[in-house]
Amino acid sequence: MSPYVLPLLLFSLGLGTTMTFASSHWLLAWIGLEINTLAIIPLMAQNHHPRAVEATTKYFLIQATAAAVLLFAGTTNAWLTGQWEIQQGAPPLPVAIITLALALKLGLAPLHSWVPEVFQGLDLTTGLILATWQKLAPLALLLQIHPPNSYLLILLGLTSTLIGGWGGLNQTQLRKILAYSSTAQLGWMVLVLQFSPSLTTLAVSVYVATTAATFLTLKLAKATNINMLAISWAKAPALVALTPLVLLSLAGLPPMTGFMPKWLILQELSKQGLAPTATLAALTALLSLYYYLRITYTMTLTMFPNNLTGTPPWRLRTRKITLPLACLAIATISLLPLTPAAVALVAL
Repeated sequence: MSPYVLPLLLFSLGLGTTMTFASSHWLLAWIGLEINTLAIIPLMAQNHHPRAVEATTKYFLIQATAAAVLLFAGTTNAWLTGQWEIQQGAPPLPVAIITLALALKLGLAPLHSWVPEVFQGLDLTTGLILATWQKLAPLALLLQIHPPNSYLLILLGLTSTLIGGWGGLNQTQLRKILAYSSTAQLGWMVLVLQFSPSLTTLAVSVYVATTAATFLTLKLAKATNINMLAISWAKAPALVALTPLVLLSLAGLPPMTGFMPKWLILQELSKQGLAPTATLAALTALLSLYYYLRITYTMTLTMFPNNLTGTPPWRLRTRKITLPLACLAIATISLLPLTPAAVALVAL
């Protein structure tokens, strides 16, 4: 890709998301989402591999469908209420259609089936953008409409945590596992969105940090399936020692940073009288924990059968930039004691 085109595409990605963040008008928010989608399409197809082209086509069709439904719902809302403002409230029918359209954009279950297939066709860098940055604009719109007493959001959240955990159990491709992990993590955010938007913001922040650390780790290890992780110990022993902690943080185990949002979400759901919902969400987290532990076991406790320990290239110093990974890993592992400060910060 041309060095002049890449900064333009990245600027368009930022512009689309920022426009959606800042807009209080449905049409402007829709335009921001479209700019965002059109900017990432060339990044997804830049390898010219048939799988990348297939993934790009699927992503474009899904996002175009969701955008059309969102525009239809916004137009219906304007027809019923006479205004295009996002935060002025809307009748139940347009709110439900908008919620489903944004769920399709995010990849929430049961509208998630495109996510693993699209992730599988992409490289890890583009997959990282798709799993983190591309989720921010639809989540911002969900936070702005903030539908009260929405059983639809609770249903979408519980289904996402269940399917996200269940779907990754029999996967061997790491990108598909990360896709199901993304669906499960988004389910936790949606569960608490209508009760505590600030808590959703905290969960998104922790999700972005832990997911970015995981993607960068796999990119550094040059691994695309679980079996390839078995030789990672010879390439980067320090990285292999750190990766289980990052994965357990993504799973939400204490004393890692990832435990913070799940603990607070379960607490908030219990306060709202939704103890059964909190219990189901906690149980579905065990499904996700299984495949995180499976990856951890493969990296740290198994050895590749044809391993040649004396191969010199494995001992060469890496030339890749590892500072972002180091910072993200520290944030992923060690910020749980700062929970009161984080809660106070997002509540401002």
